[in-house]
Amino acid sequence: MQTVIIVLHLMIVATLIATVLLQKSEGGALGMGGGGGGGGGFMSSRGTANLLTRTTAVLAVGFFITSLLLSWIASYDRKPTTVIDTPATQSQPAAPVSQGGGVLDTLKQQDQRDNSQAPAGPQPPRSQ
Repeated sequence: MQTVIIVLHLMIVATLIATVLLQKSEGGALGMGGGGGGGGGFMSSRGTANLLTRTTAVLAVGFFITSLLLSWIASYDRKPTTVIDTPATQSQPAAPVSQGGGVLDTLKQQDQRDNSQAPAGPQPPRSQ
């Protein structure tokens, strides 16, 4: 399902880019539509401008809808994670930060415990 929405999203994006580039700009910078001939037919300059404007609006709505769907699907089964390895069970509650119970102090205590349990032998140098 997500792959289908991604492919549809990319097709909308490519078409939206092409539609915006086809529009006649006010300064004439990227507009590829020249001054049309006479008559008020379907593909006159005014008719083309209206068609491209409506197409841009429809594609923009499609872009926003597929973007919202993709973000909703991506966050659907997200589980909270942490970068700090904490022991599964703690024997004592953590001390308040004012008493030295912050994250850095906890990491330092864990490092000291790991060093005390390390086997005696050549150790690689540690950065400080």
